[in-house]
Order: sequence, then structure tokens, then C-alpha cells
Amino acid sequence: MRRGDAGSATVWWVSLCLLLWFVTYAVLLTAAARLERDRAGTAADLAALAAAARAHQGTRAACAAARSTAEANGAALGSCGLSGHTVSVTVTLPSTVLPSTVRARSRAGPAHGIPGDITGQGP
Repeated sequence: MRRGDAGSATVWWVSLCLLLWFVTYAVLLTAAARLERDRAGTAADLAALAAAARAHQGTRAACAAARSTAEANGAALGSCGLSGHTVSVTVTLPSTVLPSTVRARSRAGPAHGIPGDITGQGP
């Protein structure tokens, strides 16, 4: 072995370990961000469905149901709108990984015709 190569294996192993640590950290960060996005989407979907179930009672009752459902899922209701019997909601969820919030939107409406609708197709 030449005298100039002494200790070079240590440098390579440390570099490899740092690279592996960085890749692992990036994968875990990406997985956590995707999980938060999915949690926000689920909270928005459930809030929209809860609001759609009460859409026949008016905007106030529908949005109250959306708000309580979003809060039960750890999210905050950002907006809630009723157009006919279709509800559109936006929820926000604080991120545990990044210093920001995760936002998701969802819409829900009746699965069948609205009672009193002659065509049976809804709006």
C-alpha cells in the first residue's frame, strides 16, 4: 500500500454513510408529506359527505356538519359552499413535516335523484 492512500477507505465509508442517511431522510420526508396529503384529502371527503347528507336542511346545517367532521379528523374547515344539493368544501391541516399547512378540496352531492324530482336524475 502506498503511504498516500492511508485512511482513504474511511473517507469513502463516511461518504457512503452520509449519502445513505440523506436518501433515507428524503424518502421518509416524502412519505410523511404524502401521508399528510392523504389525511387532508380524507378529511375533506368525509366533511363533504357529511355536509351533503344535510344539504336538504340548508347551508348552515350542511356547513356545521362539515365543520364538525373536519375537526373530528384533525383539520379545519376553510370554506364550505352549497350549490343546489352539491356541497364543496376546503379543509386545511397543519403539517408536521414542513412549516406550512396542507389544503384539500372535495365535492359531494346526492347519489340518487332529489326527492320531488320527476326525472330522477337530480340537478
